[in-house]
Amino acid sequence: MIRSVTGGKLSRSKGGAVITALNNVSCTVHEGERIALIGHNGAGKSSFLRLISGIYEHTSGFFEAKVRVFPMLHKSFITSPELSGMQALKAHYLMVNRNLYGFEAFCDDVINFSGLGDYVHLPVKTYSQGMATRLLFAVLTSCTHECLALDEGLGAGDSSFFDRAQKRLEDFLSTTGTLFLASHSDQLLRRFCDRGLVFEEGKLIFDGPLNSALANYHKTK
Repeated sequence: MIRSVTGGKLSRSKGGAVITALNNVSCTVHEGERIALIGHNGAGKSSFLRLISGIYEHTSGFFEAKVRVFPMLHKSFITSPELSGMQALKAHYLMVNRNLYGFEAFCDDVINFSGLGDYVHLPVKTYSQGMATRLLFAVLTSCTHECLALDEGLGAGDSSFFDRAQKRLEDFLSTTGTLFLASHSDQLLRRFCDRGLVFEEGKLIFDGPLNSALANYHKTK
């Protein structure tokens, strides 16, 4: 059952199951490249994104990032749900910028785009899923970044918000220097990426032009 829901390499150790999330992954990415991460669920794409953005630490080997890799991975704030939306905005801004210079303009943009209005002063735990997702999406796409690690699984909220969210996401990605995008959508990957990394059981099995990477993936499905 474990093997059926994970793509990592499964082994046994001292009577337990051990899944190696990433193994023998070697690649170099240059500034300005647009990288598609391709593979089945659990193949290692999200673990790779978390590794390069500093959320996970590698247990062996060598990893070096010359710029800060900004993760757009989480479906919730890395703060307490007891905080108000405004407090969560401030916490996120401080985490990214280490100061509050420019916070007012950032805050106005996020509130206007998310459409939350005065609800931004209520605790995040009282928000509907759509409200929380709209706020998070607006926050994460409010600034430009040298390098972005993006998981397509991040939703954009309710249907009335979808069109505006798609336009904002396209504008956001056009200003990003280097991009890592994990997705199962060939159309989305072709729109934003030109190189593909194909993962299988935690290993990098193909690295090359996007069309070739997609062909390799579909051949092994």
